[in-house]
Amino acid sequence: MSASRQRTFGCATRSARGFTLVELMVAVAIAVFLLFGLGTVVQNVRRANANASALSLLQDQQRFAFTVLTDVIQAGGYFPDPQTYTGASLPAYTGPNGWESAPAGQPFFGNHPTPQPDNVGVRYMTASGDGVILCDGSTNTTGAVQTYNNQFSVVPPAGNIPGTLQCQLNANAAVPLVYGVQSMTIYYGVNRTAPTSSYNVDTYLTADQMCSTGCNSNDWNNISAVRVKLEFNNPLYGQPGQAQYITIERVVQVMGRGGNYT
Repeated sequence: MSASRQRTFGCATRSARGFTLVELMVAVAIAVFLLFGLGTVVQNVRRANANASALSLLQDQQRFAFTVLTDVIQAGGYFPDPQTYTGASLPAYTGPNGWESAPAGQPFFGNHPTPQPDNVGVRYMTASGDGVILCDGSTNTTGAVQTYNNQFSVVPPAGNIPGTLQCQLNANAAVPLVYGVQSMTIYYGVNRTAPTSSYNVDTYLTADQMCSTGCNSNDWNNISAVRVKLEFNNPLYGQPGQAQYITIERVVQVMGRGGNYT
């Protein structure tokens, strides 16, 4: 065999040698590391997207709950025509659930049981077509002036069924409004210092602290604002630093005492 053919054969043998076991192991290790990193990034993105979706749904539920509660509470004691009706035109009311009771002319009633959640009732008169919102989202379209009793309560969670904020209009069946509500606490803002001369709130009371006689006046007819506290299930509960519940509060002025500033 000539020297040139020997050199050619040797070069071909060296070029066809391939990778060693060590080189293959290094390449596999790098690939596994990169795949692990990519999987971690994808998992974090999916978790962040799920958390954002859950929080967005919670915010929608909170917004809707407080929109309905605000629209109804601020109308407490409303009547459409002051030349024909007054607050005393509200008839006495006894509801179907046992906790609803209000004498004639009283726009609010409520209950503060132990354990909670609280219940709250709001009463007012509306003219047909005036657009005043009722707790079930409807309005008066009867063609006549009507008195409405709006009752908000929370059904506590049971098993896998989440708690529910519901509304009952007059003696109709209760309508669920928002799911995932754990509890509700209601504080009534009254003026006990000078109730006949000032509508400013000087104290907030739960329903069991309100009185119908004494206290310088009837507390139930002296409500200028209502403070609502709702406790929602936290969709991120179980993750580090996340509490089981999220509490949201809002103070709602009563239109009959706050005027057009509500």
